[in-house]
Amino acid sequence: MQITAEDMRLFDRHPLFSGVRAEARRQLVSDAIVRQFERGKILFHQGDPADRFFVVASGWVKLYRLSSAGEEVILHVFSAGESFADAAIFGAGTYPVTAEVIAAARLIEIPAQPFLQRLHDDPELAFNMLASLSAHMRALVEQVEQRSGRSAETRVATFLLRLCHGHGGDARVRLPYEKFLVAARLGMRAETFSRSLARLRKIGVRVDGHDVIVPDVAKLRALITDD
Repeated sequence: MQITAEDMRLFDRHPLFSGVRAEARRQLVSDAIVRQFERGKILFHQGDPADRFFVVASGWVKLYRLSSAGEEVILHVFSAGESFADAAIFGAGTYPVTAEVIAAARLIEIPAQPFLQRLHDDPELAFNMLASLSAHMRALVEQVEQRSGRSAETRVATFLLRLCHGHGGDARVRLPYEKFLVAARLGMRAETFSRSLARLRKIGVRVDGHDVIVPDVAKLRALITDD
């Protein structure tokens, strides 16, 4: 499946490409393909050759490692507009983690070799991307600092508000994956997520199976603003 104009807008907004001129952006991703994956698909395993990276157009993907005891340690969960495995193609040549689709996903797959070759052939382009990457890393550090300074309740409310997709009035949103994965995405334990979700009952939020009922989106937004 070929990349669309809407897909290109993802790159326009992506921090890794924001410092790169439009024509150069198009050239960098000219070999990209769009693929659909179902839940449970393993995209790559820890230790596989890092021969591509991905941008999420829709859906959810988790990255994890296995501990010495064989337990799965979730490192991050990615959603629309985010990229993953990009750092790996610049590094030691193998993926340090395993990537698994946890909700049906539409992914833009970018082969590493032509991407890196274009950067090698155009030092100015490589420098601009390095500057963008540096800015992206600073933004990530700021996000971590902001997250650590916000209450668990506010982080959960922010996550739900994003799933409301700008709805006013009331909303019914479906959690895109298991609660323990949502908790990992938000940097908290599963029990902390459950307690924080329960505390949102004060503004009428309630859980119905895999769905969360938000009777007043404005109240949810105000809770975040007031934190």
